[in-house]
Amino acid sequence: MTSRAIVHAKPAAGGEKTCTKLEYENPRHPRARGGLSRYDVGMTDSIFSKIIRGEVEAHKIYEDDFVIAILDIAPLSEGHALVIPKEPAATIDELSDDHAAAVGRVLPRITRAIKKVTGATACNILQNNGADAGQVVDHVHFHIIPRFKDRGENVQGSPHFQNGPGLTTNWNPGTLTPEEALELGKHIKRLL
Repeated sequence: MTSRAIVHAKPAAGGEKTCTKLEYENPRHPRARGGLSRYDVGMTDSIFSKIIRGEVEAHKIYEDDFVIAILDIAPLSEGHALVIPKEPAATIDELSDDHAAAVGRVLPRITRAIKKVTGATACNILQNNGADAGQVVDHVHFHIIPRFKDRGENVQGSPHFQNGPGLTTNWNPGTLTPEEALELGKHIKRLL
């Protein structure tokens, strides 16, 4: 499954240059810590960072100090939304505990609201983590994809309320022996 995180790319007024994280942390760099917020560093070219900074418009449905949620403009179903931590982390393993917790606090609330408004019977929460997993935008984000069992396939270019049932999956599970689980679990636990 390829991430469908596409948003309107309409630049806002201003468009001043921001700096990279390395420039920000280098005290000799002319723009280092020069009044920039923590969202002006890191993934400065990510479409989501631009939305967070207000440089690109999006259909916001939620925002607080740590998280923003927007409607996906290429939805798989009615109400398909993206929940995006404001911290400029590319993948979830780079995300701080505080921002991860903030996403965890709002994800259920946003999901409940979307299900109530759309009448969805279920939903998928999807997070593609890295290019090999289908991540397209290098900024952590979570998809809330409502499911509608009685709707047909997505119709390209149709309004989202006529779109299909949501994410379709083809799950082909393997096997895990008790011995493999014990060995793998031991190594993972050691790192936590």
